Amino acid sequence: MTTTGGAGQRIETAAQTLWEAPDVVHDSKQVGPTGRPLREIPVPPEPDHTASALIVAMCNQKGGVGKTTSTINLGAALAEYGRKVLLVDLDPQGALSAGLGVAHHDLDVTVHNLLVGPGKVNVDDVLMNTKVEGMDLLPSNIDLSAAEIQLVNEVGREQTLGRALAPLRNRYDYILIDCQPSLGLLTVNALACADGVIIPMECEYFSLRGLALLNDTVEKVRDRLNPELVLYGIVVTMFDARLLHSRQVMTRVVEVFGDLVYDTVISRTVRFPDASVAGEPITTWAPKSGGAEAYRAMAREVIQRSGR
Repeated sequence: MTTTGGAGQRIETAAQTLWEAPDVVHDSKQVGPTGRPLREIPVPPEPDHTASALIVAMCNQKGGVGKTTSTINLGAALAEYGRKVLLVDLDPQGALSAGLGVAHHDLDVTVHNLLVGPGKVNVDDVLMNTKVEGMDLLPSNIDLSAAEIQLVNEVGREQTLGRALAPLRNRYDYILIDCQPSLGLLTVNALACADGVIIPMECEYFSLRGLALLNDTVEKVRDRLNPELVLYGIVVTMFDARLLHSRQVMTRVVEVFGDLVYDTVISRTVRFPDASVAGEPITTWAPKSGGAEAYRAMAREVIQRSGR
């Protein structure tokens, strides 16, 4: 399922009229934070691992929206449900790697070595196990920051990541790519090889405006590089039901994107940064917390929508 060509204009209109909207009060017993009726999604059946991996680009050009947190915890929750998961750290800051307890600054081989250089390494030389059973990692560090310049003169530079990941597609059910907070060549590489995009969006006015630019980029990649690319959905993060602003932004996002907005909403909590400091997903660090349950619910939605 994709957004229509006029989505960018609808996002701009929604952002411009955000402050004109009256507050919307929902009966919490009947509807969820999105304003839609609550839908219970059952625990998924065990996978058969016969299909090649679904590649998902976790993408938002705005930083600080919970993108890396969502990548780590969605991946861990998918693994809890028996899915084989690979996380790809495509951000030179290495936040995904650090969030899984990897001393990424000391690594000799990373995603960078898979993308550039005459002596590109084998993907198995970069692959790492994580503390989560069934979830592996392709780590990154600051070395990756040079990749965009180094790839400029490469033939088929937008497909470099896709070629590197090709040998791994039959080993996993899901490959989640944590994109850097920009719309540069690395992010285009992720979109060019992805089956779909999940957009983590902070429940905040400027994040809503930024969706228009991101939507335009997705449409350009679909037109020029990857005609099969779809928008899987938007997960709203850092939601605070007590704030009028959060409720207004949520209403506008649902107005524009409808069912593409996941029912699961990630609320703001100190548990997430604490888990990141501990170097593990919230699903293992605080398994009974609201944040852990939220990402399990999101994983069930992702599995149900994808049929994997």
